[in-house]
Amino acid sequence: MLLGTKTFGALRLRTKQRVGSALCLASTRRRVGLEGPGFVERSGLQIHHGRRSWLAGSQDLRCNATVVEASDVSLASGSGGKKESGDQAAVWKAPLDFKFIRDNVEEVEANCRDRNASADPRLVAELYTKYLERNQELAEAQQARNANAKKLKGKMPKEERDVLISDGKGLKEQIAVLEQAVEAVQMELQREGQKVPNMTHPEVPVGGEEQSTTLETVGDKPDFGFAVRDHLELGEKLDLIDFESAADVTGSKFYYLRNEAALLELALVNYSMSKAVSRGFVPMITPDLVRTEVLEKCGFQPRAENTQNYSIAGSDLCLTGTAEIPLGGSVMNSLLEEPALPLKMAGYGRCFRTEAGAAGAASKGLYRVHQFSKVEMFVVCTPEQSDQLHQELIDIEIEMFKELGLHFKVMDMASHDLGAPAYRKFDIEAWMPGMERYGEISSASNCTDYQARRLSIRYRPTAKPGKKKPKNLFVHTLNATACAVPRMIVAILENFQQEDGSVLIPEALQPYMGGMKKMQPKEKDK
Repeated sequence: MLLGTKTFGALRLRTKQRVGSALCLASTRRRVGLEGPGFVERSGLQIHHGRRSWLAGSQDLRCNATVVEASDVSLASGSGGKKESGDQAAVWKAPLDFKFIRDNVEEVEANCRDRNASADPRLVAELYTKYLERNQELAEAQQARNANAKKLKGKMPKEERDVLISDGKGLKEQIAVLEQAVEAVQMELQREGQKVPNMTHPEVPVGGEEQSTTLETVGDKPDFGFAVRDHLELGEKLDLIDFESAADVTGSKFYYLRNEAALLELALVNYSMSKAVSRGFVPMITPDLVRTEVLEKCGFQPRAENTQNYSIAGSDLCLTGTAEIPLGGSVMNSLLEEPALPLKMAGYGRCFRTEAGAAGAASKGLYRVHQFSKVEMFVVCTPEQSDQLHQELIDIEIEMFKELGLHFKVMDMASHDLGAPAYRKFDIEAWMPGMERYGEISSASNCTDYQARRLSIRYRPTAKPGKKKPKNLFVHTLNATACAVPRMIVAILENFQQEDGSVLIPEALQPYMGGMKKMQPKEKDK
């Protein structure tokens, strides 16, 4: 069985309900006080694994989740995705930590420089100050209107009443103007604030990809006594990969997997999903289409000129580039109980990427394609748990790739290579003999509260006896690749090739391929 009893036992329904015989993550939907409408309370997993090694001593998270100031709450009110006039892009509203940016503007500016980001934190700080001033002016005008209305309830001469009525009309007009001014500043603040990337772990190397540091090297390069073939030549000889037909049907960088390669994809998916489930992850099959707003809130840029995302014409939908997006979206607008954390999910989905700007020999064959299958791990946790869980994610990846017999390096990626959400990112690069280089096969990122603020995912800390009830806080989110299928196929074909053109199947995958031990040329080709 794919799922063990122990894993299912960790799932619980808050309302103790079952739907048929299926067990699932439950949600009881209700309005939650000051958190506003739309927040959903969900229960999840409470399973802890992993150990600390490289992350030991790195408690200084410069982007710890905090509750925004009372004045910030209104910055996230109202409907998101409102269309703006002119050339301005649509903006949704999120409770970003503008106070942190304002109070630490030099540090945030330095962080943007280190990450090669084009954001303008000083402009954000100025807009935040302007917003607070306009909001204060609005509040004072509203107070004056209320005081004026209260006076009108009493008895007074007609002349005095007429003056108050005239003042009330003037205040009403003033408030309407101020409301428009506040809304305009608020939208500009959101637009500029959403460009600011996450803060960066102090141990992350600063610079381009070449500055990334190697944390661990596993295994040795295979020693072949014959001329090494790349995966394209092997795929053609073994009748495994068909780019030519896919080009006619769909276009370049699409492909058919045939024969043992099709079975190999299914084996890799089942193997990696089984590994994740054994470590307490809830298996999920995710939608391949998501709303543009959800994609943006996860830190992607579907509206950018060189976007990596495909948009569906005539709709507000995009094809997902990773299951991380629908997995994160599955818990957005949620208020979670602290005992339910960490919540760990493993999602299988198809990924679609434009690969804009990618070209050259480094992108040939299956290494960089427009569509592929992937198993993604996604974690929702408290800020205190995220360092340890980041280590757990990379440990799971290392364990799998060791079992598959690959030679690889674990990298602490430099600041220019971090996406906007990532506080720190570890990559695993496997040796690919036919390509004569290392190639990325997985990554694991700690996004701290970057995505949680945008997706509105909070948790309710457990109240301590005799202490004041704690405020709700933003969770931390993490993601990691369990298996990106095409690149794993590249690594397996090139590392396990034999002189006769056959390819050995890693022992760990053989049970998922019906006991098959080898891929070899068909009879007619021998």
